[in-house]
Amino acid sequence: MYKIIVDSCGEFTRHMDEDKAHFSHIPLTLQVGSYEQKDDSTFDQKAFLKKMKDSKEPPHSACPSPASYLAAIEEAEADNIYIVTLSAKLSGSYNAAVLARSLYQEEHEDDEGPLKRIHVFDSRSASIGQTLIAEHIEQEEKKGLTFDEVIRAVDSFIREEHTFFVLESLDTLRKAGRLGSLKAMLATTLSIKPVMGSTPEGSIQQLGQARGMIRSLDKMVDCMVQVTSHPDQKVVAISHCNAPDTASSLKEKVKRTGLFKDVFVLETAGVSSMYAGDGGVIMAV
Repeated sequence: MYKIIVDSCGEFTRHMDEDKAHFSHIPLTLQVGSYEQKDDSTFDQKAFLKKMKDSKEPPHSACPSPASYLAAIEEAEADNIYIVTLSAKLSGSYNAAVLARSLYQEEHEDDEGPLKRIHVFDSRSASIGQTLIAEHIEQEEKKGLTFDEVIRAVDSFIREEHTFFVLESLDTLRKAGRLGSLKAMLATTLSIKPVMGSTPEGSIQQLGQARGMIRSLDKMVDCMVQVTSHPDQKVVAISHCNAPDTASSLKEKVKRTGLFKDVFVLETAGVSSMYAGDGGVIMAV
């Protein structure tokens, strides 16, 4: 038996949602001003996006506590437990999960019999990038690999993974002080969309920019093609925040390259919705 625990920044496919024996979410907490919202089944994307738009303050997220991770570890009826967190460069979720693993091992060091085997993966990504990692863990487990073999295979996958995103609005970046008001105004007026991507360490970098969403999506696909090795073996995953038409267009652009094994689309979870903003799209491979 194995269990894959993902913090709520990572979207779940329908299969993951239904397979509760092997997958579970640990919620982060979202905040806009004095308003707080758990990123769980109660999350109301439409209401949260409105609060983000109306607030003069930038939104924030709070990572899961070590206690919440520890409870998930204790409850898991599995020998092998894999935890996938959003990038340690973006959140304390990874450190909280590592601490929970240490607490579990300390509390059970005198137990008779083997302890649960636990590994925490720093995704060096977020959102749909975490989804692909969780899928890869499942695939390696189903091959019958040992715990250590799964870890090596998934670490290799993470090193090769790339995540990209394009925002419809730069308002959240402006509120957070990461983009000057004049620059944000000019970019909005000229419909300039920066194309962002992950660094190997899990930080965020700007890869380029284009005028209009269509050209930005084209540039994002070009960036992905340039850095992806063995694309015929890779699945492309797309998530969107209230932008199904944009996501569908991006999916078709990826398919038209004729390079990739498959491509699928999901809606963003709560934390991903906060980062992407209304109309944003995220892509990972």
